[in-house]
Amino acid sequence: MTAVLIPTKQYIEQQGEESYIEGTRISLDSIIYAFLNGESPESIAQNFPLLSLEQVYGAVAFYLSNRELIDVSLRSGEEDFNKLQQSCREKNAFLYQKLKAAQTQKRVCI
Repeated sequence: MTAVLIPTKQYIEQQGEESYIEGTRISLDSIIYAFLNGESPESIAQNFPLLSLEQVYGAVAFYLSNRELIDVSLRSGEEDFNKLQQSCREKNAFLYQKLKAAQTQKRVCI
């Protein structure tokens, strides 16, 4: 029996602290958030036309095999985003008041 080497594919690449689908600028986070929100890999592939279904499944498999580490990274990113959002609200309080008033007005009209 002859040993056959089966090539493996790399679906994720690191760029600094961020992870992307290899050969694209699509973040692993964006695929994982869609997956965690209940989207199927087929639906995700339709929403990201630059990705093949194989790449989406590869990203999901990578997430599932590294779930604890990636979940920590996702939570850290969410915390950073919330801090930045709060800072912007504090620096631009008047703008946020106007936006909130516009949202309220829009809800009343619907």
